Amino acid sequence: MANFSKSNVPQFSVDVYQNEYLPEGGREVNAIVTVTATGGGTVGSAAAAPHLYSPSQGPSAAVAIMVDCSGSMDYPPTKMRNARDATAAAIDTLRDGVHFSVIGGTHVAKEVYPGGGRLAVADATTREQAKQALRRLSAGGGTAIGTWLRLADRLLSTADVAIRHGILLTDGRNEHESPQDLKAALDDCAGRFTCDARGVGTDWEVKEVTGIASALLGTADIVADPAGLAADFTQMMETAMGKEVADVALRLWTPVGTAIKFVKQVAPTVEELTERRTEAGPRAGDYPTGSWGDESRDYHVCVEVPAANVGQEMLAARVSLVIPQPDGTVQNLGAQGLVRAVWTDDMSASTSINPQVAHYTGQAELAQVIQQGLDLRKAGDMDGATAKLGRAVQLASASGNGDTAKLLAKVVDVVDATTGTVRLKAKVTDADEMTLETRSTKTVRVKK
Repeated sequence: MANFSKSNVPQFSVDVYQNEYLPEGGREVNAIVTVTATGGGTVGSAAAAPHLYSPSQGPSAAVAIMVDCSGSMDYPPTKMRNARDATAAAIDTLRDGVHFSVIGGTHVAKEVYPGGGRLAVADATTREQAKQALRRLSAGGGTAIGTWLRLADRLLSTADVAIRHGILLTDGRNEHESPQDLKAALDDCAGRFTCDARGVGTDWEVKEVTGIASALLGTADIVADPAGLAADFTQMMETAMGKEVADVALRLWTPVGTAIKFVKQVAPTVEELTERRTEAGPRAGDYPTGSWGDESRDYHVCVEVPAANVGQEMLAARVSLVIPQPDGTVQNLGAQGLVRAVWTDDMSASTSINPQVAHYTGQAELAQVIQQGLDLRKAGDMDGATAKLGRAVQLASASGNGDTAKLLAKVVDVVDATTGTVRLKAKVTDADEMTLETRSTKTVRVKK
């Protein structure tokens, strides 16, 4: 069982990296906002809700593990056994006191443990009971992931806890409900719990799994070989147990005349947040970031400011971190950063691109051209695919994103990485193509 005990009072910090200088009439301000949580959680967990936080065990949490039990999980038979073993490993990783349940997912969702519309509380006895219940899991039926998520939401909502998290495993496409049904379930669950999603084998749909993780602010990945499930589930659960505060929002305030063009997370993965804004009072908006432990993430903020003359300067945006409360109030986490605009006639100053902004602009383009290249390849446009994937190789090489470069090299033969000259491989395994697509949004951080 994971040991979890941290005594420090944790803190959030915000750092802003930008070139604030604009030419006369310039209107677009770009900044990279680095948010870091240190010291074992956040100042918010205990301060916002003391009854949800134990100094010896950390914040209270509830976890729902959703296991695909559709008929395809029997092919090969080892897949279901590996899924049971992985779920058992995840249960072993739960710390004492965490509320949890196991859900078996087919074209309907069933409570595997503990049942009765409730959650179990982890201790030696319930962990053993849950693992015994896993032995009854068998494959048969279809796939309707929205029903799994809705049951997880109902169960997780019964616990008065700080952290609500889901782990979802599927091996096939969501064939027994419409895309609209899945989207409706995701819309209803968004903001209520976070969820990591995994596809096992190669018969599932990448965009479905990554879409689930994106909507619920979790991670997505492929486990091509079912034998790797236990290690992956253990790592996922350890990460979940390290989360200390939920529902942290990036709040952006802008003065009159300015507008937010976009907000996106750019590290550790690219995640578009612009459309997820919720209004938070005059000229302020909140962008959800999910749950946090000891970690650091980077966000790209682009602000459009009014045109101004040389010598003028203004505050383009103020960045803060808050936890919106159910009663409509917010808890301010005490970290703040400022995005500035200064107009100058110094051409060298106004045309210089901040290294962090340049790096993450390239990383966002890298994720985009990989997706475009793979889509073109599937559509039979080999020339278009070659051009896009060649650009991806060039960007991965220039930014030092070695992991993505290795994945690209399994799909294309690299002639010259510097110029992006590549040839499409004649034969590419489904696992290699799906791994590249699933991990295309993973970025490498800028060297500061």
